[in-house]
Amino acid sequence: MTPHLTRRHLLGLGALQTAAALGLTEISLSTAAAAAPSAQPAQYAPAIVVGSGYGAAVAALRLGQAGVRTVVLEMGRLWDAPGADGKVFPATTAPDQRSMWFRNRTEAPLATFLWLDVVNRDITPYPGVLDRVHHGDMSVYVGRGVGGGSLVNGGMAPTPRRSYFSEVLPAVDADEMYGTYFPRARRMLGVNDIDPGWFESTQWYRFARVSRKHAHNAGLRTVFVPNVYDFDYMRREAAGQVPRSALAGEVIYGNNHGKKSLDKTYLAAALGTGNVTIETMQRVVGVRPDPAGGYVVTAQTGDLTGRVTAVRELGCRQLFLGAGSLGTTEILLRARETGALPGLGEQVGRGWGTNGNVMTARANHLWDTVGACQATMPALGIDDWDNAGNPVFAEIAPLPMGLEHWISMYLAITRNPERGHFTYDAATDSARLHWRREQSAPSVQAAKALFDRVNRANVTIYRYDLFGENKPFADTFTYHPLGGCVLGEATDAYGRVKGCPGLYAVDGSLVPGSLGVNPFVTITALAERAMDRILATDPR
Repeated sequence: MTPHLTRRHLLGLGALQTAAALGLTEISLSTAAAAAPSAQPAQYAPAIVVGSGYGAAVAALRLGQAGVRTVVLEMGRLWDAPGADGKVFPATTAPDQRSMWFRNRTEAPLATFLWLDVVNRDITPYPGVLDRVHHGDMSVYVGRGVGGGSLVNGGMAPTPRRSYFSEVLPAVDADEMYGTYFPRARRMLGVNDIDPGWFESTQWYRFARVSRKHAHNAGLRTVFVPNVYDFDYMRREAAGQVPRSALAGEVIYGNNHGKKSLDKTYLAAALGTGNVTIETMQRVVGVRPDPAGGYVVTAQTGDLTGRVTAVRELGCRQLFLGAGSLGTTEILLRARETGALPGLGEQVGRGWGTNGNVMTARANHLWDTVGACQATMPALGIDDWDNAGNPVFAEIAPLPMGLEHWISMYLAITRNPERGHFTYDAATDSARLHWRREQSAPSVQAAKALFDRVNRANVTIYRYDLFGENKPFADTFTYHPLGGCVLGEATDAYGRVKGCPGLYAVDGSLVPGSLGVNPFVTITALAERAMDRILATDPR
């Protein structure tokens, strides 16, 4: 189901397209009719939203609908103008400068294939769409651009198990979430389900069917998983009726077609209100109180070379932090430790986790071919979350290389109780994550217990050539960073940051480290819940 495309929504899409065509860094409803770059960016707005990922996009839309003039500050660029090859995003198998955020070389989850360095490529530094932020024993994948992580994820949109959601966030009314906010989030995001009949017959999901067979041989249950990629579009791709994206190896560096990323849903609708402006290449580095009330935000303006071209200050009455678990936490820690916001509590920077992410792969028998043609959007998962001793939800992940490789790959989400924390490093003016390698051990042990079972039942083995260090499990990165400004601890039950009236967190930093499934639908629903309360009760 897609969000209802009102005239205002279409106007917002037009503004994004026009801004991309003209190379504008300030995007508003007036952009759609612009023939030249608009006037100087605003220095004051009643509301500022930092970031443009899931929670930030919700905040922008609901503020705009309430008539609140709002500026969204996004660190990355707008991705809607084609490069020299006629495409906005490069394929996973052919990365170029558009793929990574100011890197000399790509950093894909797979390090090698058959122990050969053939996966990653040397590239020219550029504000690309995917970043891998390194913190010692753990690195974090984040999206860079208007739409944040929605640009680079696999689109899997499950709702968490209600019992586990209530355990993780006991202060949140589950009836309200499952009755109102999860359905609203799914509708607005355009969540849809694959047609089971097409799934069973198409060559593009042979890899998933083989993994399903192996899971069932081990007595494990598999489930279809909804997605924000338009499965009807994918069927038309397979039929040769539309340009290919998910069937052309596109995913971790963006999708050129088919995917309902936030720039096509929430953010387009926000721009369509006429009250929201998005400013790109803006890195927020400081927040302080305004003596007159509200806050002053310090932002660095960057260019395509990574050079800071200006430092600006913008005032606001209400400030919404949606820069993600890493970004929001760093902004708050810097403000607390430098004395800009001394009222921030000690809980800021706590409760961080990886959502129990660990990746693994298995080598299949020669007769169990997974297919050279693989859709990049996962549609099936192994659901063993009810296993009291070893709960795991494992996405059956594609590995689209354009050749038969007999590999079954998985991203396992485990119930890892370990939590990291952030501290402020004055020497580098940044937040540093404290996470030790051994804290990933519970995730590896859980994934190993599940896939040892699959291997025994099918007489198969792990692949050791893919993740580096001759390891069958990749436990040094996460796609699902959660925590750092935990709901009900660093904030109240609606994301109001304690000790700072008018300052809010609306993103994955609110979730204490674990959800048991891909988190973006939950982040969206929590932000919808928060904005309903904030707009109904808080002064503005």
